[in-house]
Amino acid sequence: MKKAAIATLLGTALLLSACGQQGKEASAPKEAPKEEAGHGNHGGGASEAPKSAEVVTTFKLTPEKPQTRSDTPLTIQITDKNNKPVENFDITHEKKLHLIVVSKDLSFFNHIHPDYKGGGRFDITTQFPGGGDYKLLADFVPTGQGTMTQTQWISVQGDAPAAAAIEPESTLVKTVDGKEVTLAIDHLMAGMDANLTFTIRDAASKQPVTNLQPYLGAVGHVVILSADAEQYLHVHPMEEKASGPDAKFMTKFPKSGVYKLWGQFQHEGKVFTVPFVVKVPA
Repeated sequence: MKKAAIATLLGTALLLSACGQQGKEASAPKEAPKEEAGHGNHGGGASEAPKSAEVVTTFKLTPEKPQTRSDTPLTIQITDKNNKPVENFDITHEKKLHLIVVSKDLSFFNHIHPDYKGGGRFDITTQFPGGGDYKLLADFVPTGQGTMTQTQWISVQGDAPAAAAIEPESTLVKTVDGKEVTLAIDHLMAGMDANLTFTIRDAASKQPVTNLQPYLGAVGHVVILSADAEQYLHVHPMEEKASGPDAKFMTKFPKSGVYKLWGQFQHEGKVFTVPFVVKVPA
């Protein structure tokens, strides 16, 4: 029987969210697992570090080298630096842990929620649509501490199409699931508060959608990653109870460069995800 792979992250907790790889069996990047800053609350900015010491997050895949398009059990184990399980977690936007999965070229995005089994353990079974490298980003809040995001690169076996280019888009309008979504950004510049407004209309009639439903307790959520997947922001809306056609967010891009962002919303019982790519000047 194949052994499960265990990748362990150890770092001071910070406050704060598949195709396209080269080669048939690409290896994961050779950097150590680490913790990401940049979880945005309603105002979107990164928060200060919590007063806690250290946590250890272990990502365990079975099998050790998962195959493309196959059910893959994933366990996330969270302990303190003395290997004692972290038992209690706050519920944030209806969940104790949010897991973001992206391919290295950011063409694949998944926002899923492992089940909490107690003893600091979260379980889920998922699939990866193509071979290559993927990044896992786990957001959680140990009770009495701040929001933490810990990450791990993994490698999936199987055929992978050519990497998709991550190119800034000149027009920020997309049609997804019968919705026309326009993104407007004020003050797009590194290190400055940026206002993000998603305006949602019916794609056929062009009429504004005014009956968006709460998704994970809010009108929407936005996940942002730099092109190299190293800068990460998970942003919540400024007005959680809004229902459209506008959903407004505020965040701060930490560095200049190219970023991909995904807005997630719910309408008539169905969640839809709309991606955009922007270039942030210095």
